[in-house]
Amino acid sequence: MAKIKGLISPEKAKELNDAFTTRCELISKDIVKRPDNRSSWYSIKELKAYLKYAKKQAKKNGHKMNGVRIYCGAYPTVDGKVGYSTSFIVPTAKIIDGKGDVGGNGDIPDGEGLNDGQQGDPPNANYPQL
Repeated sequence: MAKIKGLISPEKAKELNDAFTTRCELISKDIVKRPDNRSSWYSIKELKAYLKYAKKQAKKNGHKMNGVRIYCGAYPTVDGKVGYSTSFIVPTAKIIDGKGDVGGNGDIPDGEGLNDGQQGDPPNANYPQL
């Protein structure tokens, strides 16, 4: 089996998580005023269905989907209660605008993203969640 580019060890994942913890704690303490969400979970079924849908939608709108981009986001404040952090996925493609290539991995402007993964349990749980 060929090695996949970009694979990281569980130790490296923990290192990245720990480095992010300081930032997350600042947000939780100074902005959110409670522990904030640290992760999102999607089932394989959801991801496969989304990729199939996004490819079909991209093709219909004249794009050839080449990947996805994962963004950090946050739900809005409602009734004075700050929303949890989240992540969402958007489809990407080589975008051509008549002047040539404007990006090998540009977000598809009319592509629908995927959100609503399950948050961590509890929301502020660090890596690894067992």
